[in-house]
Amino acid sequence: MTPRSCLAAAALATGLFAAPAPAAENAIPRPGYGFSALRPMPAADARAKAEAYLKAAGRYDADRVAGVWAKTNLTLLDKVADTLAIGSTDAESLVKEARRADAPAAAAVPAFLKDAKLDSFARANLSLVFARANANKRAYEEALDALAGIAPEQVVDPAGYFFFKAVSEHATMKRDAALASIVRLRDDVTDSPDRYNRVGLMMIADMLSWNPDPKDFTNISRLMDNSGRRLDLSRPGEKTQDIQKRIVFRLDELIKEAESKCKGGQCNGGNCPNGGKPGDKLANGGTLTPQAPAPDSTIMGGAGAGKVDDRKLREAAEQWGTLPPDRREALVQELTRDLPQRYKPMIDEYFRSLNRLHGYANRP
Repeated sequence: MTPRSCLAAAALATGLFAAPAPAAENAIPRPGYGFSALRPMPAADARAKAEAYLKAAGRYDADRVAGVWAKTNLTLLDKVADTLAIGSTDAESLVKEARRADAPAAAAVPAFLKDAKLDSFARANLSLVFARANANKRAYEEALDALAGIAPEQVVDPAGYFFFKAVSEHATMKRDAALASIVRLRDDVTDSPDRYNRVGLMMIADMLSWNPDPKDFTNISRLMDNSGRRLDLSRPGEKTQDIQKRIVFRLDELIKEAESKCKGGQCNGGNCPNGGKPGDKLANGGTLTPQAPAPDSTIMGGAGAGKVDDRKLREAAEQWGTLPPDRREALVQELTRDLPQRYKPMIDEYFRSLNRLHGYANRP
């Protein structure tokens, strides 16, 4: 049995392909597999193509090219990239920034890589250099954007193409696409590095354990990880805000489910969440049975279900930066009160992300 059939059978057995995923969170096609045998491009062919690009651009410099290919500490992709960098300032700048370990991840794919008039060989391999650098800096969305416009047959390192594509897809919760990339890495690419194959198997093992339910705690936690990662990369824009809205929506669904179970007598055997019963006396002399509606801004005591009004929850996410500190703190307490302990780290981290997004990094 081939690696492809083994992995596909395992995926089908665990429901990785069969379990439907919400379109908003996994809007990707089902994986399709190719049967071509991809292999690293021979160095002589790669050099000839890079030199042809320079000659067509009128920038060929034999001495500089010879100096690049004489280096023994560069990979084939890096030699091609350094050769292509001789041909334009755009390529030179891209390669230079990609090599800088202390440089921030690029916020967007350079415009010249989107130019259909750019030589296809140069475009493909410079895009891979860009994607590799951004994936290593956890800027996975931009890495995928760069790889979207090229084919693995166009690059000198097809194993690197599939590996960094799979890493970025796995990190951004694109399960089917990541599995397809890993299978092609292992099954279609000749002489793929062992380290790529080992990491690929680790990612598959991880994805086979993913719960298809978007309300599962680990799936919400992954969304929070992605939100925090994007904020760390100074990406507080529309994509990050969309992730945060989805987190609020999923938490809202969990709260509603917990409340529904409690109303149906399934919460602590019919008791209230912390073990009390309606009418029980509290230490302060009060009871768990409400005597009158509470003001909107009051944080109530007792052991109630901790219900959060849907409208307030969504408004909190959308207007967090305009809320006064006492209201922000009150909302955090309101959300986490009376919930199981495992809820609290996720909710706390979500609101910390909102604090960072709106410049309140030192607030709780």
